[in-house]
Amino acid sequence: MEYLVLGFVTGLSLILAIGAQNVFVIEQGLKKQHVFLVCLICSISDFILIFLGIFLFHYFTQYFSPVLELIFNILLIIFLIHFIYSKIKSFNTQVNLDQNSNFNEKKNVILKTLGFTFLNPHVYSDTVFFLGNFSKSFLLVEKYFFGVGATIASFLFFFSIGYLSQYFARYLNDKKIWKYINIFIILFMFLITLYILRDIFEFYKDI
Repeated sequence: MEYLVLGFVTGLSLILAIGAQNVFVIEQGLKKQHVFLVCLICSISDFILIFLGIFLFHYFTQYFSPVLELIFNILLIIFLIHFIYSKIKSFNTQVNLDQNSNFNEKKNVILKTLGFTFLNPHVYSDTVFFLGNFSKSFLLVEKYFFGVGATIASFLFFFSIGYLSQYFARYLNDKKIWKYINIFIILFMFLITLYILRDIFEFYKDI
C-alpha cells in the first residue's frame, strides 16, 4: 500500500506543472467538446508511458539519445506553430461552448490530444525515465503498486481539470471573456515554443 501512495504522490507532483497538454485539456473542458474522450486519452497515454518506464527502463535509456529528443522537439515546435496559427486565424470567430461537434471535429480533437501527449519530450522524461529510474530497485509487486498509484494520480488530475473547467463554462459564453482566454492560450503556447527553441539551441551549442 505504501508504494501505491508513493506512486500517487510522485506521479501527481510530476503532472501538476502546467504545460501545453494541460492547457489543451482545460480549453476542451471550457468548450465542453469531447471532454471525457480527451481526458481518457491523456490518462491512458500516461498509463502506457508509466508502465513502459517501469518495466522497460533500461531499454529506453539505451535507445533514447539527445538526437531523438531533438527530433521530438522539432516536431513539437511544428505542432505548436500550427496550433498557434489556427488560434490566431479563428481569433474573431464566435465560440459556441454548447455546440455539437461532428465526426471531423472529433477526429481533429483526438489528433491534437495525441500530438500534445506524444510529441512532448518532457512527457517521456517525466513518466518513462523519471518514474522508471525511480522504481528500478523495487520488487516486481512493488513496481505494480507504484505504477498503479501514478496512474491513479494521472486519471484524477486530467478528469479534474477537464470537468472543473466544464463546470465554469456556463460563465464563459461572453465573447470578450473567451478572447482573453484565447490570448492567454496563444501567449502560453508561444512561450512554450520559445522554451523548446532554447533547448534546441542548447543542443547545437553542446555539439
